[in-house]
Amino acid sequence: MEITRQADYALRAMLFLARLGPDQHAATSIIATDRKIPPSFLAKIISQLAIAGLIHTSRGAHGGVSIARSPAEISMLEVVEAIDGPVSLNECVVNSKSCDFNGDCPLHQVWCDTQQTLVYRLRTTSFEEVVSLKQ
Repeated sequence: MEITRQADYALRAMLFLARLGPDQHAATSIIATDRKIPPSFLAKIISQLAIAGLIHTSRGAHGGVSIARSPAEISMLEVVEAIDGPVSLNECVVNSKSCDFNGDCPLHQVWCDTQQTLVYRLRTTSFEEVVSLKQ
């Protein structure tokens, strides 16, 4: 399993916004340059993050993008799911009936436990925490 490039870029953009002060905004061109995100790709990501309610956007000379809530209130999981949908390491974790082994697979529990650990870590890691990490 690999987080998509789009979700990685979304996390980078949210980190940029989380580092800004409250009520500050940035132009998408600045975010794209600073976080090394192709501008056309960032436009799509910004749209998805806005639809998910994670950011605010405004147009015009004084427009830009700002974080919608405090960095302490936004988890990495929210961003990943806004872009990629629910995290799923294997189809059988979401739908055990999709497996040909019908519950007689020793790997099933490993997949379930691993996904639970990953989702927990992403859910409990806020952007406030990430901002405080060394670069």
